[in-house]
Amino acid sequence: MLYVVATPIGNLDDISMRALKTLENAELIAAEDTRHTLGLLEHFGIKKPLVSYFEHNKLSRGPELIAKLKEGADIALVSDAGMPGICDPGYELIRDCIDAGIEVTVIPGPCACVTALVLSGLPTDVFVFEGFIGTENKQRKAFFDRLGRERRTTICYEAPHRMQKTLSEIEALFGDAGTPDRRISVCRELTKTHEEVLRGTASELKDHFGENAPRGEFVLCIEGSDKAPGSADVKGNASEITGASAGCSGLASENEMRAYYYELTNSGSLPKEAMKALQNRFGITRNEAYRIVKLPEKL
Repeated sequence: MLYVVATPIGNLDDISMRALKTLENAELIAAEDTRHTLGLLEHFGIKKPLVSYFEHNKLSRGPELIAKLKEGADIALVSDAGMPGICDPGYELIRDCIDAGIEVTVIPGPCACVTALVLSGLPTDVFVFEGFIGTENKQRKAFFDRLGRERRTTICYEAPHRMQKTLSEIEALFGDAGTPDRRISVCRELTKTHEEVLRGTASELKDHFGENAPRGEFVLCIEGSDKAPGSADVKGNASEITGASAGCSGLASENEMRAYYYELTNSGSLPKEAMKALQNRFGITRNEAYRIVKLPEKL
């Protein structure tokens, strides 16, 4: 069996008893960085064989691990910090195990994006996790295009040396959209000695980091917009949402469309009204809407 084991993101006391027992009982531990994981194991007095599994050796190491699992080995998968599979190649090993009929289980625990979301004070009922914003211009442009019209709380990771650039781009984006007051939470060094949570607008946070150089690991939580193109208050009557954003289907993923539908129905809209609003907002056909939401076509 493959055991996906969450490990502390900073404070070692956050590891669970179940995680420790799993690491103790595993025949082999696959780690993103064996040196980093060795420090964790030594802290808790655990001695187990370690093998590396990370982005640059996943193609060769993955099949080796699958072969051992098929032979009946119990392997624990860990990342440097937090939940394996979140912004690391762990998800590929998990997927390959599932495809091969190998049993997989998760030992839950710390996760930076969820911790930051709860600390942010922003809405948690619906949110989207974007991972690392990235460095390539095309990748960053796509991120900011999505952010400009995103109605859910957005969570993302950012490197300290890019914080000022990112905040400047968000400030310009929100200013042009007429939403300069959209709230942002910046969490730094979560669960560590110098944990810090800053809350404010992009402009306020940019000024802060202009005087205090960004250091450490950052998670940003960004408030959703209530002025996204073609949007209306989801707590209102879904039938009042017009087709002002028709033609936007190429800009949104099916997950976003599905989340929008359930946001409406969870707010009191009837399924038929929500389905019509979905078609109008994203410019999709009736059949597409039913396929995306995965509902029978007769409501």
